[in-house]
Amino acid sequence: MPQRLHLEKFGPVHALPVLHYRLEFAQLVRMAFHRVQPDAVAIELPPTLEAPFLRAVRRLPQISVISYQKALKKGSEQGEGDTVYLLVEPADPLAEAARQAIEIGVPLHFVDVDTDNYPRHREPLPDSYSICRIGLESYYREYRKSSADKSPCLEDQRREQGMAFRLQKLALRYRRILYICGMAHLERVRQIYNIPQAEPLERIRRDGIALWNLHPDSCREILAEFPFLSAVYEHRRAPLPDEPEESGVGMRKRFHALELIRGGREELSEEKLLENAILRTTRHIGREGSFLDRQRIIYRLFCEASRHYRQETGETMKIWQKRTFFRFSRNYAFQSGMLLPDLFQLLAAARGCIDDNFAYAFCRLATFYPWQTESSDLATLRISPEDIWGGSRQIRFRPLQKRSKGLSRIGILRRKREKRPGEWLEGFDDPSICSYPQEDIAIEDYGRFLKRKGSMQLSEELSRSEKFSTSLLDGIDMRETLRNIHEGAIYVREQQRAKGGIGSLVVIFDEDRLKERYPYRMTWLGEHDQESDMAFYATDPVDNIVGPGICRSEYGGFLLSYPPRRMIDVWQDPDYILASTRAEILLMAALDYSIEKYVLYVAAKPPRSIFKQIAARLDRKIVYIPLGSLSPQKLQKLRVLHILSGKDKRDIAKEYIW
Repeated sequence: MPQRLHLEKFGPVHALPVLHYRLEFAQLVRMAFHRVQPDAVAIELPPTLEAPFLRAVRRLPQISVISYQKALKKGSEQGEGDTVYLLVEPADPLAEAARQAIEIGVPLHFVDVDTDNYPRHREPLPDSYSICRIGLESYYREYRKSSADKSPCLEDQRREQGMAFRLQKLALRYRRILYICGMAHLERVRQIYNIPQAEPLERIRRDGIALWNLHPDSCREILAEFPFLSAVYEHRRAPLPDEPEESGVGMRKRFHALELIRGGREELSEEKLLENAILRTTRHIGREGSFLDRQRIIYRLFCEASRHYRQETGETMKIWQKRTFFRFSRNYAFQSGMLLPDLFQLLAAARGCIDDNFAYAFCRLATFYPWQTESSDLATLRISPEDIWGGSRQIRFRPLQKRSKGLSRIGILRRKREKRPGEWLEGFDDPSICSYPQEDIAIEDYGRFLKRKGSMQLSEELSRSEKFSTSLLDGIDMRETLRNIHEGAIYVREQQRAKGGIGSLVVIFDEDRLKERYPYRMTWLGEHDQESDMAFYATDPVDNIVGPGICRSEYGGFLLSYPPRRMIDVWQDPDYILASTRAEILLMAALDYSIEKYVLYVAAKPPRSIFKQIAARLDRKIVYIPLGSLSPQKLQKLRVLHILSGKDKRDIAKEYIW
């Protein structure tokens, strides 16, 4: 990998060409201080802003805004001109240079020229992330080639001559000067440095300069580097923080039996959980002192947002969703001429590739900046992106929420909480357990739907198409006819019915090959003739107590077999000892207990080929349906299982179950 840092040297000046408000260049400033060991530092800001800028730098990591009014041009109506805002944030190379100079006690000089008529430039520059791969020297060389034929405007010439004049004066006093300058100006400053320059005619004092504390809501919108990135950079300036301890606490509150005895788990605020995500990212993106990789930070941001998304909704991020997100965001960035996506593109990818709930969780974390508060030693200012950057892009989220109308007389149904420590544990005095009837009805209905879907799939497998000759059979096969339209023939279709129906049904959400996530195993017999026997493995109910004698669990997989009251405990049956996973135990039991020829198996992967032989010996056949072909929202609802300690809990369960 090429060396990232590159300095242009003329006289005693070691110049670092930078792009303003970019993380990579802020890191290069730190590297330049370490290499040059300067006697003085010069930055591209006018002396008129020295006092407020230094005060803003000393307030970091709190973000400040410097504002002042432009003077009107001659001949204009009297009054004030446009307001200029200067943002002081951690990932800006000028702010980093000033911080370093203050911290090590090196003289800091402001060498730019104050001007009111400087135009707004929008140069299409390559992504600064490329410096991590090709180094600053190659980046700067290519920039100079592309801008060689561009003539500077009058204001640029004034500023560059003024900066060259002040550098000449500093050269008489210091042996090593570190000069932080915008990439667009450095080459011309270097060329005229050896030519004697006159002191520039400029404003030596500016009235009406104000320093503000940035409002936290504005902080989420206007930072040049989105707040999560700036917060990680700020933490990496110091020694690595300790690993945050949450002890399983998340956005969704779960209670273990022992925690209920102690009065419940200590709940962390949302701000603390978001800050912990930043601290974890700070620790896990590279060793201490290494160059921050923006791509790694974005990846960790996605992982932390996925964690919060799972805690809030109970949905696990699938590998195909992760792959689609990064592919889409990469292509979106390429379309705009960048290597990595910006925050807007990341949010668009999050909403389009996953859903609005994930996009909201991603946005909440990406725009969280832990140090910014509304109250501070300065007056607080709200500004919009239009005020400081001249424009903005908007994106809207519509996260799904629980219904709040029509659920109770007061309009809002709230889950009950413990009135005293250990109250919910008093409901476990009944040794018998049972299910929640509404969940039984839902899972039986879905089982019938899956059987119908399996029957249709069987019919599709047994149907055949042929060219029309003497009989239309069951009708014209339009798909096959259009596929072979070049033949000029008509194809007809013959539907054949499967002999026998679908008996047992197995649904596997997670195979859990390590047998760690779903330790709870149970075989239940149907309570009446409309209910199937059931065997399942799930998460430990004791880990999530939601009411008096009421536990919440999640299926890893289950088996339904009809008619009821025939199934012995499949988990203790020695006939299934050869099965390597719990999913295979359920499939072997389904083949044993099915009274129909076909057994339906729903999972992410089809069963091993040996099970086809086992099924054939039992005169059965396995019908496989991919889990990904079913509605993920419906499957997520079905995964929830509530176990009640005694049938008397069914009367109160609706008050504790959403």
